[in-house]
Amino acid sequence: MSRVVVTGLGATSPLGGDVASTWSALLSGESGVDTVKHEWAAELPTQIAAEAAVDPTDVLDRVQARRLDRSGQLALVAALEAWGDAGLSGDSGPEPERLAVACASGIGGVHTLLSNYDTLLDKGPRRVSPLAIPMLMPNGPAASIGLAVGAKAGVHTPVSACASGNEAISLAIDLIRLGRADVVVAGGTEAAIHPLPMAAFGQMRALSRRNDAPARASRPWDKERDGFVLGEGAAVLVLESEEHAAARRARVYAVVAGAGVTADSHDIAQPDPAGLGATRAIKQALERADLSPRDIAHVNAHATSTPQGDVAEALAIRQALGADAERAVVTSTKSMTGHLLGAAGALEAVATVLAIQQRVSPPTTNLDDPEDVGLDLANERRALPGGDIAALNNSFGFGGHNVTVAFTSA
Repeated sequence: MSRVVVTGLGATSPLGGDVASTWSALLSGESGVDTVKHEWAAELPTQIAAEAAVDPTDVLDRVQARRLDRSGQLALVAALEAWGDAGLSGDSGPEPERLAVACASGIGGVHTLLSNYDTLLDKGPRRVSPLAIPMLMPNGPAASIGLAVGAKAGVHTPVSACASGNEAISLAIDLIRLGRADVVVAGGTEAAIHPLPMAAFGQMRALSRRNDAPARASRPWDKERDGFVLGEGAAVLVLESEEHAAARRARVYAVVAGAGVTADSHDIAQPDPAGLGATRAIKQALERADLSPRDIAHVNAHATSTPQGDVAEALAIRQALGADAERAVVTSTKSMTGHLLGAAGALEAVATVLAIQQRVSPPTTNLDDPEDVGLDLANERRALPGGDIAALNNSFGFGGHNVTVAFTSA
């Protein structure tokens, strides 16, 4: 079975418009959370969010940007960076029939959907954009990436709420190992900082209401946490079969060693408090990656800063890793980026890859009074060991979706 390797990284996030600026900010413990400046935010219980640090319309061609929802714009920015980073620009790309895309979104083109509905009500049906459907459909970002890189082996859009980005990576592993593609451009995108999603999450009591201290609102595992902070952005990884990467002498960041995908069947919004589904996902990832719990040096946790979710995940990590659970340095980069929903797993995969490549874990910020969860929670930047190491990236989503992806050093 072919090994799958990471050869390209791209991101645009609340911390920076590319991978380098995002990673630097993560290691420095910076926050991308701020007060939402739009007038509509003043009417909401939660008035903070983690907006993209660089507007995608400042990067993309004006005509190109007008044809994409904001989620599609962010996805294309990240994908083009990853594609170039992998050295696949110009004539050096794979055969189109051996190139696939797997780009996820939890919500899709919500800005386009809602703005066109407003137009319909205010100005009538003839003023609705003829591009509204391709812009709002959840597979729009994946399709735009597929068109940009010429992918003909398949263009896919996993939708599993906040696990979507990680599930896209899991799907990419399968596509390569099943021989359906040599290269897969995989990741996730989300742009849902809009009054309706924020009001809806607010009604669920899911969002932090720490409006007076935005940078301190996202606080995974801290006893004072009161909900997650909504973020936006996109992240993309170029995955290849090891043989294909070696043939073109590509730089390899890490190996995508395996993934586990399970479901709780417990509740539409709350995780299984016993963490059983998440435990099985972690164990599956270890088994399929041929790893033991002792191999895990680092975990980028899903930990969103919600009262139930953080504790359930910690329990799952302990159950899956057993006596070796406290050997792993565990962090939640959502403390700085907020929660990017369908893009979260992809952005955190980029952070996980760089953590094991550079042997350093970003901190979990705002961890002033941590819960006693039996894990080595990194409240500051931490060194990771040398030699061959492995790391896990966890993502869990509404609907009971659980995805864990295991990476190993190259």
